[in-house]
Amino acid sequence: MLKSQLRLVYKDKRKSFSSDFIYDCSIKISNMVLKLPIWDFSFYHTFLSINTLKEVDSSFLITVLQGKDKNIIIPRTVSSTELKHYLLTDSTRLRLNKLNIPEPIDGIEIKEDKIDVVFIPLLAYDKNGNRVGYGKGYYDIFLAQCKPEVVKIGLSFFEPENEIKDINYNDISLDYCVTPNNIYKF
Repeated sequence: MLKSQLRLVYKDKRKSFSSDFIYDCSIKISNMVLKLPIWDFSFYHTFLSINTLKEVDSSFLITVLQGKDKNIIIPRTVSSTELKHYLLTDSTRLRLNKLNIPEPIDGIEIKEDKIDVVFIPLLAYDKNGNRVGYGKGYYDIFLAQCKPEVVKIGLSFFEPENEIKDINYNDISLDYCVTPNNIYKF
């Protein structure tokens, strides 16, 4: 399928999710993340979930990272194409931006080259690790600024599609995708 078709299909699938389903699956995904070979790193970047879009609830993942005493980095949009990244601390204040995304108001900025692992929100992905987001390109631009060996992990309620047909040269693929029941390595 094409990215535009996948966006419609997966946004529609999410509409039927109950809060209990999202809660249960998000906990399962966070527990599956514990099985990944990523725990020797220090700086972990994660998205903050957009509840209205029924995304995987990243708060459980954040709890796992805090329990392992990791540095947690969260994004803030600063333009139509750019993210800045901030250390999540006990004093970090969050607000919803115009897209309804929770983000830090201020804090300690962390440069992309410090980040070791990135957890990526997505709508769909395929068996080759190609992913479909919301189409703004924020994560492709951000990931291109990270060091080449950064570990890229998608979090999804769904199993992979066979193939995304319209992959672009600047699309950055995943190293792993974690679902409630499986870990896919690409």
